[in-house]
Amino acid sequence: MKKTFFMMLMSLVAVALSAPVALAEEMATAAATGAVDHSSIYSYVALGSGLGIGLAALGTGIGQGIAANGAVEGISRNPGASGKIMTTMIIGLAMIESLAIYALVVSLIMLFMNPYKIFAA
Repeated sequence: MKKTFFMMLMSLVAVALSAPVALAEEMATAAATGAVDHSSIYSYVALGSGLGIGLAALGTGIGQGIAANGAVEGISRNPGASGKIMTTMIIGLAMIESLAIYALVVSLIMLFMNPYKIFAA
């Protein structure tokens, strides 16, 4: 199971790393001919933003589930320490949720930036 997951992850990383090379070549060819298709940039940015926030939500959801599981197990073993365990869990969940908010901010920046100012030479 771990080997399959690792192979899937490495192939996803390979595809993600090859995308900028393909886009740069496409933009250079389009700029040389004078026919730049700006809609493809926005479609890739929208796709990347959606995948980024989706992966962030998946990761934070898994992290929050693991944190809640540990807290419930800790309280069931030692009910007297439930106050300290709950306080620590709430702080941990706030930290985990802040990661999702950071991913949302980065996705929104990607969506609303003007890529023509960046790619203009």
